[in-house]
Amino acid sequence: MNQLQALLNDSLIRTKHVENAAIINIKERKVCASTFGFNVPPENALNLIYTFYENLLQVRRGGLYFKEKYYKCVRADEHSIYLQNPDGGLIVVKTKTFILVATYRVGMYPSVCVEAVEKLEKMLAAYFDCPGGPENLYVKEVMKPHPGEGEVLVKVSASALNRADLLQRRGKYPPPKGASDILGLEAAGSVAGLGPGCKGRWKIGDAVMALLSGGGQAEYVTVPEGYLMAIPNDMTFIQAAAIPEAWLTAFQLLHFVGKVQKGERVLIHAGASGVGMAAIQLVRLAKAIPIVTAGTQEKLKATTNAGAAVGFNYKNEDFSEKVLAFTQGSGVDLILDCVGGSYWEKNLNCLSTDGRWIIYGLLSGGEVHGDLLARLLSKRASIHTSLLRSRDKEYKERLVKAFTEDVLPYFSGGTSPRLQPLLDSVYPLQEIAEAHRIMEENKNIGKIVIEMPASS
Repeated sequence: MNQLQALLNDSLIRTKHVENAAIINIKERKVCASTFGFNVPPENALNLIYTFYENLLQVRRGGLYFKEKYYKCVRADEHSIYLQNPDGGLIVVKTKTFILVATYRVGMYPSVCVEAVEKLEKMLAAYFDCPGGPENLYVKEVMKPHPGEGEVLVKVSASALNRADLLQRRGKYPPPKGASDILGLEAAGSVAGLGPGCKGRWKIGDAVMALLSGGGQAEYVTVPEGYLMAIPNDMTFIQAAAIPEAWLTAFQLLHFVGKVQKGERVLIHAGASGVGMAAIQLVRLAKAIPIVTAGTQEKLKATTNAGAAVGFNYKNEDFSEKVLAFTQGSGVDLILDCVGGSYWEKNLNCLSTDGRWIIYGLLSGGEVHGDLLARLLSKRASIHTSLLRSRDKEYKERLVKAFTEDVLPYFSGGTSPRLQPLLDSVYPLQEIAEAHRIMEENKNIGKIVIEMPASS
C-alpha cells in the first residue's frame, strides 16, 4: 500500500470522517489513489482541477456536478470547497501537488481532509539511495514535514555542509533515533508554521537559524523551538547558515567541556575548518590565545586573519615542537582535536601539565599505538570526548540559550569584537554532489553553504 492509499484509509475512512475519497495528481491530471469502489471519472478529475485554476467564482455561484450529482457550494476559497445536496456533502481540497475529493454524510467531520491533505505536500531534498561517494547524491522530491508538539516548521533558505554529512553519506554516521535521515545539521530561513504547544517566542515570518539533528538540506525542516536562534538584522540567510553547527560545536567544546579560562593557550587542529574558524574567534572572545594547525599556507593565512596568534603547517613541520617553542616550553592548556589517532603523541608532547585534550572527531581514525596512558598520567592531563549531534534535547536547548545570550550579540554591527562566519563557497542544492567533493578533498577554507531553490 502506498502512502496516498494509506492516508485515505487510516486518516479518513477508518476514522469515519468521510464516506469515500480520492486523490488526484494535478500535474499528471489523473486519480492516483481512491477508496474501494469510489471511481472518479477522468472528466470529473479534470473538472476539479479546472475549478480551482479557472472556474472558482462560477462554482461559488452555481455549484458543481460530480459523478452526475449536483452539489450547491456552501463555502469556497483557493484551497478548499465545501458543497452539499440533500443526500450529503462533498469536500474538495487542493495543495500544490494534489487535489483530494471526498463525500460525507451528516454527522461526519470532513474538515479533517484539509489537515490530512497537507501531509501530502512535497519538497526537494538532498538524497542518496545507498551509501557511497558524492556521485550517489541527487535531489529528490520527498514528503514535506509537519511540526509536532513544541516544533517549528522552517522554510529553509540555506544550509551548510559538515563532516558529519560526508560520514552519513558513506554509511558511517547514521542519524540519531527519531531524527530525519535527510542530510544537514544546520539551516537558516523563515518560520513557516508552528506546532501545538509552542510557547509563543516565534511567529510566522521570523528569520531564524537552527541547530539540527538532520534534515537541513531540504526546502523545509521541523525544529524544536528551543533549537532556534534569531538571525541578526544585518546578516543574510547564507551567512547565518554557516553558524549553528560549527559555532555551537566550538562554543560547547570551549565552555561546556573545556572550561576555557582567560589567558589560556588553546591549540585548534583543522584551524581553517568551519569549527576551527569559529573556535579561533571564540577563544579571542574568551581572552585566551588561539594556536592553530592547517595543511596549507593559504589556510594558515586565513586563520591569522581570523585572529590566530600563530599557526603551523602540519604537513611540513612538527607542530608539537613549534607549539613548545612558541609557549617557551610550557605547552598548551587546551587542545581541540578532530583528527584523533595519528596526533596522539604530538598532542601529548605539547600539552601542559594539568592540560585538557578534547577529541571531537577522528579524521585519522581512533587506533593508538604506544603508551598513551602513562604519558597522560605523567602530565596529570585529562582526555574528554564530545559529540553534539547525539546530545539530548535539554542539553542542546541549554547550549543554544547560552550561545544566544553570551555570543550571538557579537555578530551584530557595532560590537567589539565583531564575530563573523567565514564562507568558502555557495552551491545550489542541485550541485550538492560537487559541494561534497570539495569538502572531501579538503579544499575549503571555512564553510560550504548550500542554497535552496528560490521558488521553494
